[in-house]
Amino acid sequence: MIFEVFRQERKGQPFQHAGSVVAPDEQFAEIYAREQYGRRQESVALWLVARDDVTEIAEFPDEFDLKYRRVDGYSIKTRLREARERAGTVDMAPGASDAS
Repeated sequence: MIFEVFRQERKGQPFQHAGSVVAPDEQFAEIYAREQYGRRQESVALWLVARDDVTEIAEFPDEFDLKYRRVDGYSIKTRLREARERAGTVDMAPGASDAS
């Protein structure tokens, strides 16, 4: 198994990714991480996370879609309709007219 190691250099500082260790289980991974990243007191704390437990977040809002910042450029009704269309729940919307 592959484990990701995060270390904190000094108390109060954020944890940073230090690297990865390959180990058969969590107990060995902890020993390897302590040996590689804590042996010379370069870290005050370590976090050990199995790579399979890390969740990637790949979708972010469009940084140029800033209509919500302008008073005249944001229509909540339009945004709700678009969201309902994407979710396939247009017919369930309050006040939705039947187009048949």
